[in-house]
Amino acid sequence: MSLTTCPECTHTVSNKALSCPGCGYPISSAIRQLPKQTRRRLPNGYGSIKKLSGNRSRPYAVYPPYDTLSDATFHTVKRPVLGYFPDWNSAYRALNAYHANPCDLRLKRLSFADVYQQFYTEKFNRNKKALSDSSKYAYETAFKHCSSIHSLPFSELRKADMQRILDECTLGYSTLCNLKKLFCQLYRYALENDIVQKNYAQFVTINKEDDNEKGDPFSQEELDLLWKNKSDRTVQMILILIYSGFRIAAFETIEINLEQGYFKGGVKTAAGKGRIVPIHPAILSFVKHFYKNFHNYRARTFRSRSFYPTLKRLGLETSESGKKHTPHDCRHTFSWLCDKYNVDELSKHLLMGHSLGKDIEKSVYGHRTYEELCTEINKIQV
Repeated sequence: MSLTTCPECTHTVSNKALSCPGCGYPISSAIRQLPKQTRRRLPNGYGSIKKLSGNRSRPYAVYPPYDTLSDATFHTVKRPVLGYFPDWNSAYRALNAYHANPCDLRLKRLSFADVYQQFYTEKFNRNKKALSDSSKYAYETAFKHCSSIHSLPFSELRKADMQRILDECTLGYSTLCNLKKLFCQLYRYALENDIVQKNYAQFVTINKEDDNEKGDPFSQEELDLLWKNKSDRTVQMILILIYSGFRIAAFETIEINLEQGYFKGGVKTAAGKGRIVPIHPAILSFVKHFYKNFHNYRARTFRSRSFYPTLKRLGLETSESGKKHTPHDCRHTFSWLCDKYNVDELSKHLLMGHSLGKDIEKSVYGHRTYEELCTEINKIQV
C-alpha cells in the first residue's frame, strides 16, 4: 500500500481507497484494480454471444438459438447472425430483445426487390381477378424508379428512404402517386407476412402540386387545323377525345351504344365512372370506325406512338401560351367548348364527371335526362 493525493481536495489518501474520505472523490487507481466482474452464463437454448477476432469496431456477434429442420435428414442448422455490437452488454440486450419478439430472420433479410417480386407474383399471377395491363405497367414503372433501394433489406427501410425517392423524382404528379401507392401496397404485404412490424409508408408525402388537371385547350385555329386533317386516324381519335370529354384511359373499358348514341364509362373519380355522354354528331362516323378497336387503346402507347408524333407533324406541339399539348388538353378543350356554346353548368359537370362537392342543390337534386344531355352537347358547333 502507498499514499496518493486526492485530485479534488489534495488530501493524502491510500491508493487502495475507493474514494477520498474527505470529499468523496473516486480514486481511479483503486477502481482500475477492482476484480473484473464475471458475466452470467447464458441459459441453454437461449443463443450465444461471441467476440470475433481482429480489430473491429463491433466485435461482439449475437446468434439466436439453433433450429432443427423437420425433414428426413434432421440436420441442425444455425440461424443467421442477429447483429454486431461494440460491447457485450449491448449484445446481450439485443439477444433479450430478440426473445421478447422472435422473428424469422430469413424474412428480415429480404431486400426491397425480393418483397416486390413476391408481392407482384401474388397480385398479378395468383390473383384470380384479371387486372389491367395499365395497372401492371404502373407498378413496374414505379419499381424501376426505386432502383436506389432495390438491394436494401426491406425491414431496415425508413420513411426517409422513400421520401427521398419521391422528392428527387422529376416526373409528373401521377408518377409520384404511383410511387406512393407502390410503397403502401408493399408495406401492406410485408405486414401481412411478418416482414415488418411498422408501416413507414403511411408517413410519406407528395410535396408537389397536382398537375394532372392542368393544361391548355386547343384554340379555335388549332381545332380548324385538326378538322382539315380529319382523314388521319390519330386526328380522328383526338377529335373524339375533344368532343366527348373523356380521358384516353377511359376508352380501355368504355361501353359504346351506337344504337342509342352514347358513351358509358369513365375513370378516376366516383362521379366520373359510369357516366353517360351522348355522342356528338360530328364524331359519330369516327366512333363507328373505332367501335371494335377502342379497347385496344392504351394511354401510354397512344401518347408516345400516336398523339405527340401527329401533333408534331401538324405543327401543333405547343399551345398559344407556349406549353406542350398533352392528351389531357383534349378534356380542357371540351370544357372550353361547353363554356363557349353556353352548355348549362350542371350538364357540363355531369358530362365531364366532375364531383358536385358540397353543392347540395346540384349533388342531390341536380338531374338531367339523356335527351336533355343530348340537347346540351349538340349546342357545341364544329
